[in-house]
Amino acid sequence: MFTGLIETMGRITAIEPTATGRRLIVDAAEWAYRPEIGASIAVNGCCLTVVESKDGHHGFDVIPRSLEMTTLGGRVVGDLVNLERAATLDTLLGGHLVQGHVDGTGTVLGIDDGNDWRVRIEAPTGVREHLVDRGSITVDGVSLTVARVLRDVEGSGSRVTGFEIALIPETLDRTTLQALQIGMSVNLEADAMAKMVAAHVERLLSAREERPEV
Repeated sequence: MFTGLIETMGRITAIEPTATGRRLIVDAAEWAYRPEIGASIAVNGCCLTVVESKDGHHGFDVIPRSLEMTTLGGRVVGDLVNLERAATLDTLLGGHLVQGHVDGTGTVLGIDDGNDWRVRIEAPTGVREHLVDRGSITVDGVSLTVARVLRDVEGSGSRVTGFEIALIPETLDRTTLQALQIGMSVNLEADAMAKMVAAHVERLLSAREERPEV
C-alpha cells in the first residue's frame, strides 16, 4: 500500500528488454532511501518490485500486462517518474490509501495554468464510475482530490466522462505533473474504498435479482 504522497522524482537511465517484458533502470541517487531487493516502490503509481539497486540506481522488471495497462510502456530514457516507497503502519496517511494497481490511463483534455492550476482529464471505464466530487483519485501516483466530475449531458441524463483536479505549487514542484500537456496520457487509480463499496453493492443487487420469489 501507498499514500500517494510522492517522495522524490527519478530519471529513467536505461530500458532493457527481458524475457518477460522490460527492465527500467531509474536514477534516484538524491533520494536518501536505499531499498533492499524485493522492496515495493510505486513508479508513476505502478507498484513495482526492486530487482537491483546500487548507488541510488534501482531496477524494476515490468511485465507485458503492466506495459499495456499503464504509461510505463511509453516511457523513454530521460523521462522523469514519481517515486514512493511502500507505506508501513508508522506512515502518516497524508494522502489516501493507494494500492499501486493502475485501473487504466486517462488523457489530459485541458489545462488552466493561472493562479489556480486546473487540469481536466478524460477517464476510462473502470475509473469514471467511481468518480465523485471531492473524492480521491491517483494521477501518476499522486494522491489528489476530484475538484469536479466532468459529464456529457445527453437528453434528460448525463454520463460521467472524466474529472478536474486543482494542483497547488507544492505539488507541481515535487512531481512530474509539472510537465503535463494536453493530449498526454496519465496513470489513474480510482479510490480503493469506492471500488470495494461498488463491488459489494453490485453483488448484493445481483443476488437480489437471482433470489426466487416466494
